[in-house]
Amino acid sequence: MQDTARLALLSAFEPEWHILRDRLEDPRHYEFAKKPFVTGTLAGKPVVAFLSGTSMVNAVMTTQLAIDHFKVEGIIVSGVAGGADPAHGIGDIIVPERWGQYLEMVFARKTKKGYKLPPFLTSDFPNLGMIFTLKAGTFEELAGVGKSRFWFPADPRYLAAARRVAEKVTLTNSDHQGRVLNRMPKMHVGGAGVSGTAFVDNVAVRKWAHRAFGAMSLDMETAAIAQVADANGVPFVAFRALSDLAGAESGENQFEIFMGFAATNIADVVTALVKELA
Repeated sequence: MQDTARLALLSAFEPEWHILRDRLEDPRHYEFAKKPFVTGTLAGKPVVAFLSGTSMVNAVMTTQLAIDHFKVEGIIVSGVAGGADPAHGIGDIIVPERWGQYLEMVFARKTKKGYKLPPFLTSDFPNLGMIFTLKAGTFEELAGVGKSRFWFPADPRYLAAARRVAEKVTLTNSDHQGRVLNRMPKMHVGGAGVSGTAFVDNVAVRKWAHRAFGAMSLDMETAAIAQVADANGVPFVAFRALSDLAGAESGENQFEIFMGFAATNIADVVTALVKELA
């Protein structure tokens, strides 16, 4: 393990990863388990930047690799997400206070009285038909050891820094191709985010996630990273720019169109947070 304490900058998708990587001073490249990592300084702060990989397993693996091979003093996650809260629109940057894995689930048995869980399982959340969410954050309860949990919190100090960034950051509503959003993106700190192994393009799931968990955003990595951070005692925060509305658009899903809009805004916000923490 290296001796220099660093902030870990995890990017879920390549656009913001390329921008952040190109901003690093004195970059040095490493590879562990076929995954690339780049160290350097950003805003005068030592960092290690890397891609999380898509979905929960990849995110867990790359996060733990970074913690095992570098002296990680904090984790900052960035990427895009589907919007679950109708109060927020495409381009907005969401910084939730807590994260849960909402697709750790039971497909319940259908009975004459509706869907029923096995007698040894419980759920704390409203179901969506046969789908019941488990508190599978550690899954100890099923094994008869300890108490399972659902929510993993972002670090209070990092959230406070994010609120300071939100007060002074200027977001753009255009991309490098000259396309312009019909609204100015905003940054919101607070609320909940959920993650799972499904890309959501279904308005019923979107409404359920917002109703059942208070979810503001839906993605495929962050809650897994939050659990790894918690297990290793490393402070953590995540920024997610809304690239689509998870099925609530009037036409087709707009993820591919608006993912590019998020890259510069996300990179600027992450850079600003590193300055605040430094």
